[in-house]
Amino acid sequence: MANHKSAVKRHRQSIQRAARNRAVRTRVKNAVKSVRAAIQNNDQLQAGEALGVASSVLAKAAGKGALHWKKAARKVSRLARAVNAMKAE
Repeated sequence: MANHKSAVKRHRQSIQRAARNRAVRTRVKNAVKSVRAAIQNNDQLQAGEALGVASSVLAKAAGKGALHWKKAARKVSRLARAVNAMKAE
């Protein structure tokens, strides 16, 4: 454990930040999972709605720094491509 007052505070902050980031990443995983489930079920309407929600969640996660912005963009791109491929069939 830290001995200096500032180090104790930094430790406390890092614990809070880790918990916040964990919650954001869980939200991202659930949003992506819902899109993939809709694609699996061939539900175009549900997939489109879930894609909108997932892209918003990913953008917010990237904006907060819980996720790298390029990773968020890559995930949105791949999900959108999968949804569009399903609509083309």
